[in-house]
Amino acid sequence: MSQNSLIISSPFECPTHHWQRNPQNSQLVLQEGRRSASYEIFDTRSNTLQTKELDLVNRIRQRVNEWREADYPGVTAITRQLLTHWYDKETARPYEFYFCQIEAIETLIWYVEATPEFKQGIAIPSDGGAWERLCNKMATGSGKTTVMSMIITWQVLNAITYPKRHKDFSKAIFIVAPGLTVKERLQILMPGHPQNYYDDFSLCPNEVLRQKLNQAEILIENWHSLMPQKEPERSVVKKGKESDKAYVRRVLGSLSNHKNIVIINDEAHHAYRKPAEVKISKKDAEEFGIDLDEATRWVEGLDRIHKVKGIIRCFDLSATPFAPTGKKTTEGALFEWVISDFGLYDAIEAGLVKTPRIVVRDSALPSTKDLKPKLYHLYREDEVREDLNRKADPHEALPQIVQQAYTLLGADWREAMKAWEQAGMTSPPVMLTVCNRTETAARIEYYFNKGDALWGELQAPERTLRVDSKVLDKAEKGEKGDSDVAYEARLKDIVESIKLPQDKKHELLALKKEDLLRAIVDNVGKRGTAGQNLQNVISVAMLSEGWDAKNVTHIMGLRAFSSQLLCEQVIGRGLRRVGYDTQPVECPDGVVRELFAPEYVNIFGVPLSIFQDVGEGGTNPQPPKPTTQISTIAERSSFEISWANVLRVESVLKEKLVVDWDKVPSIKLDPSEIHVSADLAPALGGATDLSKAVGIDLELLPEEFRMQKLLFIAARKAFETVEQGYTGSKEILIQQLIRLSEEFLKSVKIDIPSLFHQEPLKKRILIALSMDKVVQHLVTYVHQANVTVLEPIFDIDKPIGSTTEMRTWYTTRLCQPTEYSQISHVVADGSWEAYAANVLEKFGRDKVISSYAKNDHLGFNIYYMWNGSKRKYVPDFLIRLANGKSLVLEIKGQDSDQNKAKRIALDMWVKAVNQKGGFGTWCWDVVKEEPSYMHDVIVAHAKSTHYSKPIGELSLDL
Repeated sequence: MSQNSLIISSPFECPTHHWQRNPQNSQLVLQEGRRSASYEIFDTRSNTLQTKELDLVNRIRQRVNEWREADYPGVTAITRQLLTHWYDKETARPYEFYFCQIEAIETLIWYVEATPEFKQGIAIPSDGGAWERLCNKMATGSGKTTVMSMIITWQVLNAITYPKRHKDFSKAIFIVAPGLTVKERLQILMPGHPQNYYDDFSLCPNEVLRQKLNQAEILIENWHSLMPQKEPERSVVKKGKESDKAYVRRVLGSLSNHKNIVIINDEAHHAYRKPAEVKISKKDAEEFGIDLDEATRWVEGLDRIHKVKGIIRCFDLSATPFAPTGKKTTEGALFEWVISDFGLYDAIEAGLVKTPRIVVRDSALPSTKDLKPKLYHLYREDEVREDLNRKADPHEALPQIVQQAYTLLGADWREAMKAWEQAGMTSPPVMLTVCNRTETAARIEYYFNKGDALWGELQAPERTLRVDSKVLDKAEKGEKGDSDVAYEARLKDIVESIKLPQDKKHELLALKKEDLLRAIVDNVGKRGTAGQNLQNVISVAMLSEGWDAKNVTHIMGLRAFSSQLLCEQVIGRGLRRVGYDTQPVECPDGVVRELFAPEYVNIFGVPLSIFQDVGEGGTNPQPPKPTTQISTIAERSSFEISWANVLRVESVLKEKLVVDWDKVPSIKLDPSEIHVSADLAPALGGATDLSKAVGIDLELLPEEFRMQKLLFIAARKAFETVEQGYTGSKEILIQQLIRLSEEFLKSVKIDIPSLFHQEPLKKRILIALSMDKVVQHLVTYVHQANVTVLEPIFDIDKPIGSTTEMRTWYTTRLCQPTEYSQISHVVADGSWEAYAANVLEKFGRDKVISSYAKNDHLGFNIYYMWNGSKRKYVPDFLIRLANGKSLVLEIKGQDSDQNKAKRIALDMWVKAVNQKGGFGTWCWDVVKEEPSYMHDVIVAHAKSTHYSKPIGELSLDL
């Protein structure tokens, strides 16, 4: 048996063994026999994994086996010829059929043609409509298109030979695809296509039958053609609603001359009937990549066709035939009409797809949430989720841990690229990122294209594509989008960089941007196309259905993954194999077989197992706690507090930069927080095989971490941070920053507590992976020593915030009613805050303050940098003093370096707003020793009518 692969089965034979999860240690254990048809769902109430057996599919498997052993009783002479021919190993065909393809078509034939005794007690549930549906569930890469060609061959040849059996067979085939990409790929199902599958797979036993197959009437359309016709907005003559007959003629064209049509739905998970009881929000729909209108219109259109022409039967094909339930207990409902199943795990074990490898260990502290490596599910880490889930400009630095992840994954990608080049591959391996929002995608693109990425090979704008989901969606529908000159120019730059014949290049450049984007995306890794040179693809959605790039080798997930289905959909984008070379391997049953050589896709951030196994059943849901309504009280408008919504503070610097190094504190780099290495192991779901783990270690690349290179990176990052506020010569600024960066990097101000990590190479790697944090620390003290003017940059959408605008919300936390606040209650997150509220109410009665508000759901935020990431700081209280000043007050039981960074940002906010004018006088303070000290802090500010320095913050020289 192979010692370095999860491939244990021949793709051309029924599996004899399968991998099973050991619930004790999440390791893979080899089990005898074929895996039962089943699927897994995650129960969010009890945080458990449930395996759902597909009892109907398992019973049908047994019946089909018995029917096959009985030599297919009931089938027509044509069907018998086809089955004999398809099973014939001696037939010279370019491509042999996979076991799962034969099983899928056999199951369909069994249902239509087998004698009754082999179907006794078997009832296929309906989808609720008037026409019958049968679904083959087949994993990505297992050859669904081939099965479609087999369905067409079986149906058409039987329909021509037995015209009276019009309830079983038809030569009129309507194939519905989810978009133009798939529609174009499916053209190979037209018998006259130059690369048709009927000839490639030698589907017909003889030339006579092959000629008869040309009589097929086949129409291939994307689902958008099923949309009802819109009435022209400016039409003088109102024609009224399109009749069903007119609709069918428009949609089917010449196919409308036929009755008794066969439907084939490709990627059929897009077509389902939405039950009336299902309540699913727009947000949830987007999370699952669901288009509710698409699902409804798709099925409604087929209903109208059935009403006029009659649908004999509908054959659905999908890797993930689930419809949303609107419930939190399951991620989706499997189509009940699934009659055969060959899932992702089966495809991995048969080598039909690449084996995913996930992070099982790394060199940093694990996540506190489940003790798994942070690189396993990056987005759930607070510093990542908070930073990426906000509006941000492209130039804003990615979170430090995300940059570390890209450095590690990029190092492995670079090794793959070198290996591919040595092997003579014409296209490079591709790194795919699937992220949470368009702003994040733009930041990632900037990170690679503008030089932040450590690896020079990935700093290649002409090989990097950010997929604009809106443009791609328009392209899939065949619609024209809005004008975006900059994005169109980026696409054209990619095409210009490719070595293509000039006529081909001119043809591509003449396309509108929607078509050009699709021409690039659809052809990633294909020689002589617009996508042949791409090596880095960044997408918010999961790219178009049918995206079949075979050279995806690395995947980065930077979004929420709330279900196993989402995880499988994302990694499915990288599972298609590059080659199909075989090697002799002793299989678990002791027989040596030719198995596919393993190929891998290395994955960061996509948690193939998002659950914690807590045993059977979990716990029963607890009754809800009583809630308190928190609202703005209109009658208390005199207590309103307003503030400036400031996105950032820009500064004007002196021409000559100086730093008093004695006042610059040391910055601590904790090796346990920095990802220098990672181990990846092949996985089925969340279970892994640690014996097959491979490593990525940056210490094996010493030449990439020379001090001179680090100095250049530090100076460039510092320049990007301060250049907007510098009025002198840019050349002089760069020279000064290089000098200051060199002094800082070589100083003792960088504190690494571990002696082991103070070895020069290890230290340089730690600095490189923490560069944004290091540079921000330096720039903070450059600012403090050299700033002359602070300029607040306001949120143009909402420049002023107010307590009046707070939306009503509800909480189960402890609350105290208020008298001197426009907000009805103070929600106390601790005893300190409850004490503070009591003090503020007393000061209100004593006329020391005019009003106050707990800063909860108000939207008053201060943005600051920490560990190289932009964070959001929410101070505790806003207080309007009786002397007219506004005080921002923070209550802190304990202090930390991060809290100091927050207060530096708050101090800059206060100074900038006061310098700008128009918002009154603001001040700030912090109480961090004893709660009783709060009296002194408030009284001190209340006695002064001008800005006063914070008295509770004695450690900062502000």
